Amino acid sequence: MHQLTDPPATKVALAPEATLRTRRLLLEPLKAEHAPFLYENLRDERLYRFIPQYPPDSLRALERRYLMLSSRRSPDGREAWLNFALRMRQSALSAPSYVGTLQATVLPDRVAYIAYTMFVSFQRQGYATEGCVRLIEHLIGDYRARVVVAEMDTRNVASIALAEALGFERVGTTIGADHFKCSVSDEHRYELSVRE
Repeated sequence: MHQLTDPPATKVALAPEATLRTRRLLLEPLKAEHAPFLYENLRDERLYRFIPQYPPDSLRALERRYLMLSSRRSPDGREAWLNFALRMRQSALSAPSYVGTLQATVLPDRVAYIAYTMFVSFQRQGYATEGCVRLIEHLIGDYRARVVVAEMDTRNVASIALAEALGFERVGTTIGADHFKCSVSDEHRYELSVRE
């Protein structure tokens, strides 16, 4: 359990444009300008095995998507949309090197949903854990999230291992949650509860 000792919500400073930092990574708020750096890695079909999405159709389509997400808010303004490109810090002064993306949606009731994509060549190197830990700290400290949720296909062993390593607890499984790519997807729901 994470202890939440932040000030009242009226004093919490939200900074959707802030770059978050870890020992090895910069979590840069996602912009259309990131698309050329992420596009080729996002074309890898292996990233989409357990989710209903497909690789981006084109660089232009990815730029349009990132432009829409760069508002950091849902169209009605009720949800915070936090999307990050994960850049290796050592590449900050040279050609940028990105390892994946993170995203979080914060609902008005302070429930936050997170998702993560680590590019294939950077998997199993601790980047997902490092990035998610910092994102969760941001959600708890700056957005006062009371519950952080991760949902994943029951076949996604790597995602399950990551959620459990981060301290999430499995709270349920939905059989037949989705149907895509000619198969039925059962889905685990994991939660990290924050004690006020």
